[in-house]
Amino acid sequence: MLRQYELVDRVLSYDPDADEALLNRAYVFSMQAHGSQKRASGDPYFSHPIEVAGILTDLHLDDETIATAILHDTIEDTVATPEVILARFGPAVARMVDGVTKLSKIEAQTENERAAENLRKFLLAMSDDIRVLLVKLADRLHNMRTLHHIANPDKRKRIARETMDIYAPLAERIGMYEFMKEMQTLAFQQLEPEAYESIVKRLAALQDEGGGDRIDKIGSGLKQLLGRAGIEAEVSGREKHPYSIWKKMSERHVSLEQLSDIMAFRAIVDTEEECYRALGIIHRKWPMVPGRFKDYISTPKRNGYRSIHTSVIHAENMRVEIQIRTQAMHAQAEYGMAAHWAYKQDAVRPDTQVRWIRDLVEILDNAESPEELLEHTRMAMYQDRIFAFTPRGELHQLPKGATPIDFAYAVHTDLGDQAVGAKVNGRVVPLRTEIENGDQVQILRSKAQTPQPNWLNFAITGKARAAIRRHLRHKERDETARMGRKLYDEIVARLPVPVGDDALRDALKRLGLSDEAALMEAIARKTVSDADVMDALMPGSAQSPDIERPPQRQAISIKGLTPGMAFDLAGCCRPVPGDRIVGVRRPDQPIEVHAISCGRLAQSDDADWVDLAWGDKAEGGTARIDITLKNEPGALGAVATIIGAHKANILNIRLDTRDTTFHTNQIDLEVRDAAHLMRLLAALRAAEAVSAADRG
Repeated sequence: MLRQYELVDRVLSYDPDADEALLNRAYVFSMQAHGSQKRASGDPYFSHPIEVAGILTDLHLDDETIATAILHDTIEDTVATPEVILARFGPAVARMVDGVTKLSKIEAQTENERAAENLRKFLLAMSDDIRVLLVKLADRLHNMRTLHHIANPDKRKRIARETMDIYAPLAERIGMYEFMKEMQTLAFQQLEPEAYESIVKRLAALQDEGGGDRIDKIGSGLKQLLGRAGIEAEVSGREKHPYSIWKKMSERHVSLEQLSDIMAFRAIVDTEEECYRALGIIHRKWPMVPGRFKDYISTPKRNGYRSIHTSVIHAENMRVEIQIRTQAMHAQAEYGMAAHWAYKQDAVRPDTQVRWIRDLVEILDNAESPEELLEHTRMAMYQDRIFAFTPRGELHQLPKGATPIDFAYAVHTDLGDQAVGAKVNGRVVPLRTEIENGDQVQILRSKAQTPQPNWLNFAITGKARAAIRRHLRHKERDETARMGRKLYDEIVARLPVPVGDDALRDALKRLGLSDEAALMEAIARKTVSDADVMDALMPGSAQSPDIERPPQRQAISIKGLTPGMAFDLAGCCRPVPGDRIVGVRRPDQPIEVHAISCGRLAQSDDADWVDLAWGDKAEGGTARIDITLKNEPGALGAVATIIGAHKANILNIRLDTRDTTFHTNQIDLEVRDAAHLMRLLAALRAAEAVSAADRG
């Protein structure tokens, strides 16, 4: 374990301006906070964050990141709080420690590839500050290095699988190849121990066959070959790591000996012309493996990667991969684009992401300021998506702007249908609340709940909206049938004699309807009039003066009701288009539509309220006004003139009170909408004959 002064000296060696006091405070705080905690290895728990910090010093990261690494487990595993971290180490470190803590709380769901990919995306999207992600990767790398100390084999395999599915690909994606390679090797050792041992032994045997220094010999020979032709080349070689070899063997169904890239060599020359000269020299010396030649110099990959790749049959029939490039090409590739990120993944990366990766690695190498690091490494890959998880840690990817309703349906349709509210990060919020990236969402449910029409105003996912509409259609059919039956019974009750099944069958034929259910729906949806139904049941009855006429129901368009649902405009407040309205629902009754200011609403505690709005084309309604006039000749005529001039129509006038000075009248009017009515009232109040004018 690194001692305090050793860690500080490492940071100062590449960043002389680092905040030494910050690093010392973090070291001491973490050591005291973790106290006597032990790891599975028996080492003090405190050794883990220090080793993580040590890994990050190899990347020349800034003092705030190193402090974050030292403190990254204090909130989760000790009594330390975010408030204490903020007070002692400042907002930047506190924010990063909180970010690492959030990532650590996620229970990875890696049963399938899609879940693992979602979690990788979540980690990327959560890390607005790339340093948070690097701390998390270093944390996982050190845990993998000490994984063998965990006694439970199932737990070791679970952690190894999680690393293989999530963290190693994530390291590869941001250009951290060395992290990826070591994670994959350590995970492979746990997941496929027999295959790992077999490959390691075979690689060792191949090395022994060449005297133990086969890579050095081949590399030296390649350098000399090019040198004799006048080409100064920087040659390096490496042996592929066991997991990479095993993966190729599995994908290609070949033996280890048949692989052409167990050993790979790179020749870096001065010019593009020398690349092609070197290629010719190599091919003249050793035969090329057919199908294994790629010229990415004349035809670069779409991500900008340029190099020549070839495989040749070296001495003793050994296949060897050789890459040839210039120093400029190599620098471009090593800046995060091609170093086992861009050129080993087939998917094309947008130029903006290529630049982002290149900037990231360049900044890390140059150990620039945290501000510059943040400026260049914002995670813009998934701005149109957010990631939220359940209290159990199950991850769900949703569109930006999603609400708890969308989340509930993403978990399960039944949960969405029964949602009554939600807790986001432990706080109760309305269902229309927008979820933010990384939120923990708990859906509050009730078996008595059913999907509501107004949910469509804030549900944005296709799954949620389809489920809500499906339920509303079923509910609409049920309500339509129930309302149609009630209206049918009212119609039949007005007939002079009861009607039987034969009369109903004849009525269906006369109306051209298939069955009784179709009749009830037609009545509820007003596609047939009450008079038509009367005449179909008992021909001539609708015109009989002895039969009570059924009331004509309102047909104005209103949003928020199930289509076709019957409603009445309340006579107490007489709402007109433009008024804010609410519906009052009682069993087996049409919805009563009231103005939101209606005094009768206070008496409707026993009923369900429905949030309503006027339809787009709603126009025309009946309003009532109370008007007080001076008791003088021509006063009522002046009022009638004003009403006519404003193109309103008087339906009824009733005298309420009268004395020697004033008389009060109640007038029912046809108006276009609330604005029309307000203009009319203003004109009436301005009239000489009018003392007061208000809505009734």
